[in-house]
Amino acid sequence: MDLKITTLAERPELAAPLWSMAEDWPEFILHDPVGWSLIGRIVKDLPEYVLVATDGDADDKVVARAFSVPFALGDRGTGELPDGGWDQVLLWAFSDLRHGKQADTVSAIEITVDETARGKGLSGRMLDAMRENARAHGFTEVVAPVRPNAKHREPAAQIDEYAYRTREDGLPHDPWLRVHVRAGGVVEKVAHASMTVSGSTAQWREWTGLPFDREGPVEVPGALVPVHCEPARGYAVYVEPNVWVRHTL
Repeated sequence: MDLKITTLAERPELAAPLWSMAEDWPEFILHDPVGWSLIGRIVKDLPEYVLVATDGDADDKVVARAFSVPFALGDRGTGELPDGGWDQVLLWAFSDLRHGKQADTVSAIEITVDETARGKGLSGRMLDAMRENARAHGFTEVVAPVRPNAKHREPAAQIDEYAYRTREDGLPHDPWLRVHVRAGGVVEKVAHASMTVSGSTAQWREWTGLPFDREGPVEVPGALVPVHCEPARGYAVYVEPNVWVRHTL
């Protein structure tokens, strides 16, 4: 693969193609209201923090993308990473941008690899490129609300145990957490309410194909934890935990 990684600011013509990759995000994830309203604004307002990988051997096809956002962590007291994780850091970043606050930290938001290009180490290369891009902009750390990519296989497992579970070699049990740690990241804390998706039971049936007709936890393919269902009240809520990893540059 003749891979080339650039910022969207350098190649604005890729603004539309970067959305055309073959992805496998669960349908319900696309209905997080924070992500739905703000993810496109990263492309529009922060193109210098959008990385796009293209394959020169495939007519410059977009095979991976990485989104990050600068925000003012130190402006928020102790500098502790928020329990609200992914949703909260997106809200902070665009609030800071609107109010002209000086950013001191970059947060990873998403790294996505085209289904046809997986298994070639692209996610790790995009993470390295994101770290280098933050360093080039004068930042000394990158933080990441990591969505552990094997947690969906164990939805009943407690995230506080799963996040710190390791293999015999001391590296994280979870593959995506392992990529971050190998790149120099340190698991810092769990963001217990990193993303929230709520909807009517009718919407959840449409998103998942499941009946959503019984009260209590519902295990949904692709979900890291069960979805809480209240059929008598006609709604269900998914609160996803992520894991904060801090990269010192």
